[in-house]
Amino acid sequence: MKLLYIESKLKNLELNLPINEIKKLPRRLFLAYSIQYKDLAKSMKILLESNNIKITNFKQVLGCSKIKTKEPVLLIGTGRFHATNLYLQAPEIYLLENNKIIRVNGEEIERLKIQRKSALMKFLNAEKIGILVSTKLGQENLKQAITLKEKLKKKGKQAYVFMSNNINIGELENFNIDSWINTACPGLALDSNNIVNIHEIKI
Repeated sequence: MKLLYIESKLKNLELNLPINEIKKLPRRLFLAYSIQYKDLAKSMKILLESNNIKITNFKQVLGCSKIKTKEPVLLIGTGRFHATNLYLQAPEIYLLENNKIIRVNGEEIERLKIQRKSALMKFLNAEKIGILVSTKLGQENLKQAITLKEKLKKKGKQAYVFMSNNINIGELENFNIDSWINTACPGLALDSNNIVNIHEIKI
């Protein structure tokens, strides 16, 4: 089957960012955006650079994106899904909301770190482990899951592979599993303290 990828963009977006909002930002930034806001992000890049802010990277991100940066991130998009995934990957996160710059609260980030530690502890103490595999294009990691299952068995763990096109974490409580390992979009684990992402563990 042939696939055609088409960018979806929001139109008629205006950037009217007051100078006092720009002053809230650091002098060096990683500028990230969700695809719908690509044009707005381009305008933001020009605006910030004209105000002597160095853009060290300009990149589209998804809810499952992995970035490497020592610079604070300014995200152009809506909602917190994309931002939440970046919390543990950057020193600071800023959002553009209604022509205002919002700095993500440090307490919110700290809560996420505690949640991730809790999930990891559950995994380390678990006897029955479920490995989540998505069948979606670009997220399917079945071979990796099977390899992981064998490694867990060698360590005396009971491991099971669960495959689905649409993983609903609300359904996971229906299974007698102590901890879950996610091999799909990393953002999935951020909604639960009983799921670890495969990159968070060492086997």
